[in-house]
Parts: sequence; structure tokens; C-alpha cells
Amino acid sequence: MPVLDELLDANRAFSAGFDQGHLPMPPARQVAVLACMDARLHPEKFLGLEVGDAHVTRNAGGRASDDAVRSLIISLRLLGTREFLVIHHTDCGMLTFSNEELQGKLQADTGADASGIDFLPFADLEESVREDVRRIKGSPFISDDIAVSGFIYDVRTGLLKEVVAAP
Repeated sequence: MPVLDELLDANRAFSAGFDQGHLPMPPARQVAVLACMDARLHPEKFLGLEVGDAHVTRNAGGRASDDAVRSLIISLRLLGTREFLVIHHTDCGMLTFSNEELQGKLQADTGADASGIDFLPFADLEESVREDVRRIKGSPFISDDIAVSGFIYDVRTGLLKEVVAAP
């Protein structure tokens, strides 16, 4: 059975018992999470969040890309969030390549020029978290009174470690 069929069957089963359609649009806990798309991460579970508690934005590396910051701005300005968490993780694939390597691979595989794409890889996990926290805090559209914290999730233990801003 194709994966899509399995997913649609699971959705029908979920929908049969769904009773949370009454929840409001703004997140109940007024928090937004930016995390990596890695399949080993389940931010709602490891943060103890329920449906309706938080906005969770995921992308490769959990990076504060233009689109991720756009989502955080909407979350803050239109939907009332007051706190942001940035979560990267150990054993991340973003540590395994450079822009030049991936751009070259894409050129070789497709013939298309990918030199204009910044894939936002990183060589230092803690510094990548600090960089993304700084980028979010540096947006003129993010209020200074919004808490922005950074963490590294350990894929082997399930624990979060806070990354303190550099002095």
C-alpha cells in the first residue's frame, strides 16, 4: 500500500474521534517554536504541548530563514504569541554539507544553477542557534519584550539543552 493511502486511512481514523474543532486560532500558551524538520523530532511531544497550545514552524535545520521569520512575525503581530523557542538538534544533516557542495550537486544532477540559493548549513551547532536567535531578535518587526530562547535537542536522550547567548 502506498504511504499516501496509509496516511489517508490514519486521517480518517483521527477525524472520526476529532473533538477539537472549537479551539481558537491564537495559540493558548502564546508561544511559537521554530524547529528542524528532522523526523526524529516531535516538538509537541518533547515540550508537552497539546493541540492548540503553540505555533510550530519547521524547516531544514530549524533555521531563522526569511520565511520562518515571516511566520514568527505573523504569530506575534496577529495571533498574540509572546515567546519564541529556536530548537536545533544533535546529529543534524545541516552539519554535513556546505552551500557550495549542495549547489554543485544540484548543478550536476539537474543542470540548473543553484548558486543563488543559500541552504543555511552550519558547521557549529551552538553558534547556529545563537545566530538564529540573534536574527529573530534583530528583526525590526519583533518587539524587544519578546523572549527568544535557543536550545539543542539531543536525539539520543530526548533532552533539551539551553544555548546561552554569547557574551
